[in-house]
Amino acid sequence: MLPEIKAADPKAYARLEREGATAENGSAVLWRLERAGLPHSYVLGTVHLTDSRVTTFTDKIRAALEQSRAVVLEAADLSAEATAHALAAATMATTYADGRSLEHMLRADEFEKVRATLHRAGVPTETARVYRPWVITMLIAASDCERRKIQNGELVLDMKIAAEAKSRGIEVAGLETIEEQLNAMTSVPDDQQIGMLRASLKYVDRTDDLVETMVRLYVDRRIGATWDFQLALAAQAGVSEDSFAGFKQKLIVDRNRKMLKGALPFLEKGGAFIAVGAMHLPGTTGLIALMREAGYTAIAVE
Repeated sequence: MLPEIKAADPKAYARLEREGATAENGSAVLWRLERAGLPHSYVLGTVHLTDSRVTTFTDKIRAALEQSRAVVLEAADLSAEATAHALAAATMATTYADGRSLEHMLRADEFEKVRATLHRAGVPTETARVYRPWVITMLIAASDCERRKIQNGELVLDMKIAAEAKSRGIEVAGLETIEEQLNAMTSVPDDQQIGMLRASLKYVDRTDDLVETMVRLYVDRRIGATWDFQLALAAQAGVSEDSFAGFKQKLIVDRNRKMLKGALPFLEKGGAFIAVGAMHLPGTTGLIALMREAGYTAIAVE
């Protein structure tokens, strides 16, 4: 989708390219953490997809994983089953219970797209009215192909890392619970959730193209461009980047500090392999910058 953005909005494309090239810690997914007296630890930025271009370990990633004593993911169990169970249990985080209805927050054509998306995802369409906007946005983000692959037992990168670790007898832990992740999403203001949903609905029929673009940015190690790619798409949908402010603060910036706090006990022992979403790594408030502030030397490996 990048050539389309370049043709439609050269200014947005230039910004995307600039951020991709200059964002602090935005050009690598694997980092080695060093501190005197400790075995090296590693941080890997992931994408939660099954695509073989993502899930095939490079030699450097495999070597880092094999020499680690503990593998630490965002959550210890990020499987579809665990996520579905958490979603079902976290009623207050996922649905409205105060009479509000998503149907009244969207145009008729937008709400119909929501119903169609739920149907494809195997979710009863009559529940569309009560779901919070972020839930629908999350469902839209997964392509039909990706859903089928997960249903057929294929693993996203994070779960493949966990499976490899368990097969080697390596401890697997989590930095947070899925419930904490859901609550963070719910904490984003409703008007911003609606804005993000509207941006997603604009491209609901092009999820495969969107995912392909994200995969290519990841494979090319252009992590710093990922956020501006999302903003450029939103702008084309007529949605201000202000709608993404809460998401960035609550889901990235705030969680980065919580992730650091959870990671430190493992880092202080050495030999940790930390695997979190790649968008948590870049920038002055990113996890790599925070780990440097905590006294670790972070070196880009790949």
